[in-house]
Amino acid sequence: MRLGGRLEGAISVLADIDARRRPVADALKDWGLAHRFAGSGDRAAIGNIVYDALRMRLSHAWLMDDDSAAAIAYAVMFRQWGFTPETLAAELADDKFAPPPLSDAALSAFQSRQLADAPAHIQGDIPEWVQASFQKTFGDTWLAEAQALAGRPTLDLRANTLKATREKAIKALERAGAQKARIARNGIRIAAGEGASRLPNVTAELSFQKGWFEVQDEGSQIVADLVLPGDGEQILDYCAGGGGKTLAMSAAMHNKGQVHAYDADRKRLAPIIERLKRAGTRNVQVHDDAKALKGLEGRCDKVLVDAPCTGTGTWRRRPDTKWRLTAKNLDERTQQQQDALTQASAHVRDGGELIYVTCSVLPQENEEQVRRFVADNPDYRIVSALPAWDSLFGTDSPRPRSSDGETITLTPASTDTDGFFFCRMRKKA
Repeated sequence: MRLGGRLEGAISVLADIDARRRPVADALKDWGLAHRFAGSGDRAAIGNIVYDALRMRLSHAWLMDDDSAAAIAYAVMFRQWGFTPETLAAELADDKFAPPPLSDAALSAFQSRQLADAPAHIQGDIPEWVQASFQKTFGDTWLAEAQALAGRPTLDLRANTLKATREKAIKALERAGAQKARIARNGIRIAAGEGASRLPNVTAELSFQKGWFEVQDEGSQIVADLVLPGDGEQILDYCAGGGGKTLAMSAAMHNKGQVHAYDADRKRLAPIIERLKRAGTRNVQVHDDAKALKGLEGRCDKVLVDAPCTGTGTWRRRPDTKWRLTAKNLDERTQQQQDALTQASAHVRDGGELIYVTCSVLPQENEEQVRRFVADNPDYRIVSALPAWDSLFGTDSPRPRSSDGETITLTPASTDTDGFFFCRMRKKA
């Protein structure tokens, strides 16, 4: 397929997402099944247009004075893929599969409007109702933080030190352009690329099948490291999901001690079994029933609560969720977080630590949650995470944000990772 056919395909997918209010991954999958003639490069290019359009949907629509699927897809070409209206018209001129030309009104708007004149939330490509929360979290730099969440993410991997060094894994991925991550000690990064370029399918590599590395955002690796899992400790990963942080902690513990991986959602937990086998872990127990945790009450050195959240920190990777988020969703998540903290805290031993993590940047889910918890539970106090950061990653690496000198927040703008919040709370001995 030429660019015209790819652009038309992306417009179809975007229109399907709008009409049926469905996840982007489902819409792309259905388009691919209905157009089996499209090669992998075509599907990747269409996916790139769709994701780029969704990441910057508000600003694209404002500049075009048109929020249709066609308008925002054309905006991707102009603003993110390096085409001018003239060069794009020439590219599409003799392509019978290309979409209809952009309307004169939309083109005129694009050529006359300046984004700096748009309302601030449109400049930041975030829902208007979320702006106040961003301002509370980030102060005067909130707009830059919001705009960074609208960029393309890199592909991040973690070298599994139970089976390979980071250098060995990087060498195996040399043709993919793998490099050392800037912060995470075992992190590997592959650049995001531009335009139609597609990321390599690293899970098809023999080195992946051998368990030399896992796909894991650098921010997720960092917060797992900040837990400071030690050899011989008893650690409960209370909301383990697919097991990314469980695997990272197990490797850091050199297969000594015990990591208990639990999640109330069995479907989210299911992938962990195959991942544990591939990684060569021997110190992980998986639980899908809360009753199995009774024996751990008051016994764990550390309990990690990677709480269910709105996922605002992952908007680069899941931009469609940005536009589906509601105040009701936020209220539901904050209640779930309070419940998870209460339930998980029962398993912390005296003198042990309760560690709270989200992939959100909203204060309602982060600082406000941990302040509420320690106010209601005087046996706990917040312990600053910054000394551990300096010890693990040094003072020369990019620095996380901290609103209070104790908790930390990772963001695309500050640490070039997904957004994560981290808080360490210690129970009285």
